[in-house]
Amino acid sequence: MAGISNRENLHPMTMRQVSKEISSLIKSPPEGIEVLPSESDLTDIHAIIHGPTGTPYAGGLFKIRLILGKDYPQTPPKGYFLTKIFHPNVSSSGEICVNTLKKDWESSMGIMHILIVIKCLLIVPNPESALNEEAGKLLLEKYDSYCERAKLMTEIHARRRGVAASKKPSEQENDGEPSAKKVAADDKASLEKRKILKEKKRNLKRL
Repeated sequence: MAGISNRENLHPMTMRQVSKEISSLIKSPPEGIEVLPSESDLTDIHAIIHGPTGTPYAGGLFKIRLILGKDYPQTPPKGYFLTKIFHPNVSSSGEICVNTLKKDWESSMGIMHILIVIKCLLIVPNPESALNEEAGKLLLEKYDSYCERAKLMTEIHARRRGVAASKKPSEQENDGEPSAKKVAADDKASLEKRKILKEKKRNLKRL
């Protein structure tokens, strides 16, 4: 999936438009979507989609990649999930199957539109165009099993970043050093969490 950069092949006007749109998305991102800036290659766009509430993907952070071809925007970009996910419209290699990136593509559609469509795909999967046939079949025939499998994959591969990592430095400061009792409790909780996660991974392999 590495591919070759197309930045030198895109028309300068297209490059300016892409650069402008990415800058706008970074400053004012759509709800639940983070665009990761890259000064080296505007044709290789990375973003993080927050799993929507009320779905099996809730609480997860899913990294995706959009690759703009040399004929963009006349042809749609290719989309991939870099984070492992159990979803009817995402193949085992991460390729995304959605009509917006295929037959329904229009050159007037921009990066933001694509990102929102991919996020919506987490809310309303389309089993009729499944790349993951097992996920599509479970979605149609055994929805509870589909949700359980998708939740498990989300917890293992797309767990939310720790609360401390997302806080500002001022919010992480304490009035004093943490007590030995608190450290011991945290270490014990961390060990238990690792044990549970390890067991879930074993269960996933059996599925």
